[in-house]
Amino acid sequence: MIYLKQNVEDYNNDFRAMIQAFLPNEKIVITEEGTRLTFEAECREQTVTLRLWEHGNRIDEETVSCDYRDKRHAKNPIKAAAYHLLSRYCKKTLPWGGMTGVRPTKFATARLEEGWDADAIIHEYETVYLTTKQKAQLCYQVAKREQELLEPFHFTEEYCLYVGIPFCLSRCLYCSFTAYPIERYRDRIGEYLLALFHEMEFVAQACRQKRLVAIYMGGGTPTSLSTSQLADVIDTVYRLFDTRYVREFTVEAGRPDSLSREMFEMLRAKPVTRISINPQTMNDETLAFIGRHHTSQMITDAFHMARDCGLDNINMDMIVGLPKEDISHVRHTLEEIQKLGPDSLTVHSLAIKRAAELNMRMQQYQESMRGSTNEMLTLADSFASEMGMQPYYLYRQKNITGNLENVGYARPGKECLYNVLIMEEKMDIIAVGAGTATKLTFPEYHRIERVENVKNVEEYMLRVDEMIARKCAGFRWADERNTMQQ
Repeated sequence: MIYLKQNVEDYNNDFRAMIQAFLPNEKIVITEEGTRLTFEAECREQTVTLRLWEHGNRIDEETVSCDYRDKRHAKNPIKAAAYHLLSRYCKKTLPWGGMTGVRPTKFATARLEEGWDADAIIHEYETVYLTTKQKAQLCYQVAKREQELLEPFHFTEEYCLYVGIPFCLSRCLYCSFTAYPIERYRDRIGEYLLALFHEMEFVAQACRQKRLVAIYMGGGTPTSLSTSQLADVIDTVYRLFDTRYVREFTVEAGRPDSLSREMFEMLRAKPVTRISINPQTMNDETLAFIGRHHTSQMITDAFHMARDCGLDNINMDMIVGLPKEDISHVRHTLEEIQKLGPDSLTVHSLAIKRAAELNMRMQQYQESMRGSTNEMLTLADSFASEMGMQPYYLYRQKNITGNLENVGYARPGKECLYNVLIMEEKMDIIAVGAGTATKLTFPEYHRIERVENVKNVEEYMLRVDEMIARKCAGFRWADERNTMQQ
């Protein structure tokens, strides 16, 4: 346990994030009893002094000359001091340096808008945020591509729709999403869809003055529904919503054991413009270990079947840092994906979330984590480049080992626009279904309002009118805010 001692709490979140980045398995507490390490932050008017104490003995310190109350100018130097202090103690550096937020590209985006060139942006990442050159270049590349992709959109006049299908064939060891076993609910899918369609009817009417530009159907695994049930969902979207301006319709078809030629032919005919077939790994031993009841050959067969059915924008997801996998396993996965030739590749760093089984049984699996996840990410970046892809979106999650990232790569013109729009948080994302969250954006106020649906499927079906009422209140509040602004 680590005792976090502060005379003011202005930088509490920053210190906690930095400590957890270096010492992810340590619990941070606010009382000294029973702790071996103390991180002390003493903020004065013109100086901030950070100290590390071990078993009551001071072992190191860093002092910054700044006014801590001026957060705009003091935050980065204070975070840099915390980074240097912890780096010396742990005898290691972090690829992302002192950056702890979920959107490390936002600084590059801001600098591009100010007219900075690539060299100046990369230099700032390296010297101010203490990142490696590779991470700095990655942020610049992503921000530049995002800027190009977002240029045609009119954020206040358009929106995206997310449709949640919270069912899956089985639950993966690392999963914390809202996902329920399809077999347990097979007889009640019709009831869920009725509730979903009821909520969709409200959203279609409430948003009729805006243009719908992207649709994303996720879960769970939408293709765990029968072909006719999923076709009914897609048909209902087309029936209720004005889709004249839709530039992209994505359906996650992540599990090969949920796919068939009939399913692919239906998706192509509707039409769905983009799908995702997600191996996560192409190593059969790992697939079995993490609870995915399919083989790598089934992934390959499903991919070829999708191509045969005319689907020409296929994404594949993979995870680096999985239990029992080292860089040789990751290389094998990348080689097999390269043979298939997907249109985009999303590379996730394993995030061990609180609700995931892997977290609850972490001690059992701790010794099965092998190798440097950052080296695995670097290898994936190299393979993506060989496949003619460039990075176009990037984000981080809590509980990623090493404070690392998730990156989306795509061939030019095959990027997932929904992913970029939800990451940039400049456009409303309206979400329907159990476990989903609507995001209403107010860029001029630097504010996001979330309107959440209940996660439990049973509760959602019983309380769908309440979910609609929540959205109604959120939309009303947004309309009032916009009227006041005008």
